[in-house]
Amino acid sequence: VETAPRLAQWRIDTLSSCTYRKSDPFKMGPWNWYLTVERNKQLYVKLYPEVSNLTREQPPIASFIIKVISSSPNRRTLVHPGICDKQLKNDDFVWAIDTLFTGRFIIDIEFLDLKIVPPSGGEPSSIWTGYHVEKHSIATALTSLGRMLSEGIHTDITINATDGSIGAHRAILATRSPVFRSMFSHNLKEKELSTVNISDMSFEACQAFLNYIYGNFQVDEFLNHRLALLRAADKYDISDLKEACHESLTEDIDAKNVLERLQTAYLYRLPKLKSSCMRYLVNFGKIYDIRDDFNVFLQSADRELIAEIFQEIFAAW
Repeated sequence: VETAPRLAQWRIDTLSSCTYRKSDPFKMGPWNWYLTVERNKQLYVKLYPEVSNLTREQPPIASFIIKVISSSPNRRTLVHPGICDKQLKNDDFVWAIDTLFTGRFIIDIEFLDLKIVPPSGGEPSSIWTGYHVEKHSIATALTSLGRMLSEGIHTDITINATDGSIGAHRAILATRSPVFRSMFSHNLKEKELSTVNISDMSFEACQAFLNYIYGNFQVDEFLNHRLALLRAADKYDISDLKEACHESLTEDIDAKNVLERLQTAYLYRLPKLKSSCMRYLVNFGKIYDIRDDFNVFLQSADRELIAEIFQEIFAAW
């Protein structure tokens, strides 16, 4: 398939009866696309984006004009009425044509617009009217915020962890956390001393916490400090970080961490994590594999949580 910035053409030799052909993938916007033709009693033309995580999460919303052009001396052209703002995934566009072409022909697609829904939600926006500029602007802004933290540019407050201190910025902390905003807006000691003491976090965990706030996300440090980040997110009311930790903690439950995760889920009111831990222990019978650890857990766990565990066990029985 030959492509220009908004144009794609697939040139096809003669199709015999009952023939099916699929094009090579071609790039239009951030997606890979395919065309197929099938000749039976009619000619069927299909256009769809390649199945991928991007297509599932952000399917294209397309407006285009598609034509079938005969390469014979008469050069007949059939034009589809047109597609406007149609979301395409797989079988969302199939054009059935009664006329059977002989000889070579061209499938011509002119993309009038391709829209995408931003990851944060909202109205679809065109990828050709500022989408890439917006992405570049966001990436540049996040890089600048990360440098403000890592290079200590004009910091105006100090975060004291258990084993070190980090310079930060009141405005950014206040924007991300209503607790920080309240600290800096009222006559609390943090306002006068220009310090915040986070005595229950190590320096590394605090660094991971601030990196998340500043958009300088690091996968490894996030995974290493999820429990500390969850505590900080709950303490400082940063709901998106709390939910990110919640989702992540459900993804790698095993015999070594399930009891700790269950206690964490109960303490911080995380229903999905609690349900996943209960299911791991009871439905899959893993409670028998960690019997000794479970007996120790029962000696210190909250009575309400213990009651919930035994209710699950009795229900399973």
